[in-house]
Amino acid sequence: MNTREIASEYRLAYWAQIIQERKDSGLSVKAYCEQAGFHENNYYYWQKRLRESTCEELAKIQSGNASLMSAAFTEVKLTTRNGLPPMAAGMQNQVCIESTGVRITADGGYPADKLSYLLRAVTQAC
Repeated sequence: MNTREIASEYRLAYWAQIIQERKDSGLSVKAYCEQAGFHENNYYYWQKRLRESTCEELAKIQSGNASLMSAAFTEVKLTTRNGLPPMAAGMQNQVCIESTGVRITADGGYPADKLSYLLRAVTQAC
């Protein structure tokens, strides 16, 4: 994976988070974009790119060109910042997954199936 592809994946992940935050906010796209300080066209552009990317990945999986990782367990360690307990360190609503040198940090309410899919996709790409 070259740096251009990595940058593209990073931007897709960033905008996926923005789109989810907009949905969770209950605001209209227009109101959310005004509040966040960017143009609606940017929002719709990245929404389209995310849909296209998801459809491409789904097509690869369905056609058998992408091999799915076998189910496995890995150790999960709860870390703290500055020696404080997790709740005091501001980590109560975060999930962090690290595998094969890839770290994914998400809001604790992020759906587990989407985290699993994202980790699979990133691990396959690396």
